[in-house]
Amino acid sequence: MGGPLGAIIGRYPSAAAAGGPGGDDADHPGGGGGGTASLGIIRHDRRCRDLAFLVLFAAFWVAMIVNSSFAFNQGNPLRLTYELDYKGNVCGDRHGNPDVHELEVRYWLDPNQVYQSGVKGSKANLADAKAICLMECPTPAPDGLNFVCDYPEGDVRLSVDDWINRDYNYFDVLTPDMRNSSLQLQGPCYPVIFPSVNVYWSCQYIARASNVSLTHWQQMGGVNIEQNMLIDKTIHKAIDSRSAVLKRYVADIGKSWPVLIVCGALLPLFLSVIWLLMIRYFVAAMTWITVVLFNALIVSVTMFCYIKAGWLGNDPLTVVIGESDPYVHISGREITHLHVATVLMTVIMIIAFLSSIAIVRRILIATPVLKVAAKVIGEVQALIVFPVVPYFILAIFYMFWFSATLHLFSSGQVVRNDCSTDCCSYDLKLGKVNCDNCCGYSIHYTPHIGIAILFHLFGCYWATQFFMACSATVVAGSVASYYWARGEISHDIPFFSVVSSLKRLMRYNLGSAAIGSLVVSAVEWVRFILECLRRKLKLVGSAGESCFGKVSSSSSQCCRGCIDWTLMSVNRNAYIMIAITGKGFFKASVLATGLIMNNILRIGKVNVIGDVILFLGKLCVSLFCALFAFLMLDTHKYKSAHNKISSPLVPVLVTWGLGYTVAKLFFAVVEMSIDTIILSFCQDAEEHQGTAQYAPPLLMETLDEQGELQRLTQGP
Repeated sequence: MGGPLGAIIGRYPSAAAAGGPGGDDADHPGGGGGGTASLGIIRHDRRCRDLAFLVLFAAFWVAMIVNSSFAFNQGNPLRLTYELDYKGNVCGDRHGNPDVHELEVRYWLDPNQVYQSGVKGSKANLADAKAICLMECPTPAPDGLNFVCDYPEGDVRLSVDDWINRDYNYFDVLTPDMRNSSLQLQGPCYPVIFPSVNVYWSCQYIARASNVSLTHWQQMGGVNIEQNMLIDKTIHKAIDSRSAVLKRYVADIGKSWPVLIVCGALLPLFLSVIWLLMIRYFVAAMTWITVVLFNALIVSVTMFCYIKAGWLGNDPLTVVIGESDPYVHISGREITHLHVATVLMTVIMIIAFLSSIAIVRRILIATPVLKVAAKVIGEVQALIVFPVVPYFILAIFYMFWFSATLHLFSSGQVVRNDCSTDCCSYDLKLGKVNCDNCCGYSIHYTPHIGIAILFHLFGCYWATQFFMACSATVVAGSVASYYWARGEISHDIPFFSVVSSLKRLMRYNLGSAAIGSLVVSAVEWVRFILECLRRKLKLVGSAGESCFGKVSSSSSQCCRGCIDWTLMSVNRNAYIMIAITGKGFFKASVLATGLIMNNILRIGKVNVIGDVILFLGKLCVSLFCALFAFLMLDTHKYKSAHNKISSPLVPVLVTWGLGYTVAKLFFAVVEMSIDTIILSFCQDAEEHQGTAQYAPPLLMETLDEQGELQRLTQGP
């Protein structure tokens, strides 16, 4: 172990401690003047550690700011929800030409162009078909023929408001040449032959022509209009593409920001504090309450998934915005994804229920461990309040990060397509049919935007882990003060130990927190990339996969899971040793690993079930947040008009993640209290021939079998 820790963090006889080596006032509670007794807490000749990684973390923040500045400069979140017209305007954007801030629905004027773009082998592309922005999708007239005309300009002297008031129809004021070109489907006016519905702000054609309108069109001498189902499928394919679905998912996050604030920030804060207080005062009952509540919540969330998937009740997710024909059924990837999530939640629910039954007999083991943590929280009262500090820092960071995310995902450039189709349309400005302006506009995403998005996502994970590492280190330092100096300075423990531990972190250990959080983030991202590659390789060779290959794949997944768990455990204990000894991250990891290996039986007996209960507690908080998010998203506000979300899946998952992060931040008080007390107890026992000298009485009662203590300390 490299020497006894008692010499570093043990109790000193007050006066002697004041003149001891390394005794600067910055390292004891209360700064300079807190009394000689307070000079005994965690005294050591500390210095700044892992400075290179602190510099790396600072450089990372500079890169994050530059990356986000690019996003704010180039992005337009409206592009995530609304599409482009043939002029390159984003529907719903007041800065378009013309002003289309009230016109949010994209409508394709020429059904024949839509049909041609869907024909196999055709050079036509739907992105080049002429589309304009409207307030709502037009429908055929019941007893005549409606027209939708191009934006008014040139010789058509109407304002946009007048054009809207006329239901986009100024066919009656066209010149003979304009009427003739319109009958050739060259504009500026086009017949409304097919009904259409608003599917995610694009008018989805229903390939069911109105016989009345089609008859009127033919009587006027209009050209033949294709009535093939291909016009329906072509538009559906564009609306349902992977990129379109991804944009809608990101847009859902922006639309549901009140849900994220209430259910992802405020609610988990309230629930986490309540849980800590209940652990403090009702620790014996909380283990059972946690298990029962966890099962009830996971069943409730699963039932909501069944409802929105359409497998239970009559309130399924719909892709149509606004009213539509009840006989029209349009599905999408969002519904498929929700079905998959529902099946997955069912499997998780069954596993969770069976696991709860399996651990019922062992729950009693967790109670003494949680009692020790409750005793620590009662003595060091500021531990309940302290997580509010990193919570607010994380809240500010997440608001900035989510805003940058919306802009980053929409930061492509609107560029004109390069097409080679043969088409002509009436140009109102030129006053004639123009065949040189057939190409539409698309949003072009360069490869560096993809890299910027990946960096942005990695940055969020690293920053989150860093703030959690800092919080864990402060808690560990406070609890270590409670253990090693208990009895002589109890009047300083409740508040000053937390302040002192925070000072030590800010002055000496930020670099160690940076490298620890980077290790976790890097390993997780490498694992994520390898998992993506494994799935792609599995899809390629799924037909000929052997039994050996399946066993190898399952074994590798199990090994990765064990490595992840070991890494997280070692990391957490490394922060404890950093707080206690002031060592760098790697040296502290070695110390923590050695201490764990020497006392593996003791730690396993006392701590494993406690960790399981705490994990279930975090899941309870996050599941309650997810359930409340489902309830908020099920209101009329998020099911119609502008705030309609494409699917509750992503906002609920984000809310669950935020709730779990907040719960983890607060539950770390209990986790780190238990781990710090246990590690300190193990070190204390090693230094005193198997009998801990500084252990709190409650901990001694928990491990009160002297013979067993010596056996566990010395090993078999």
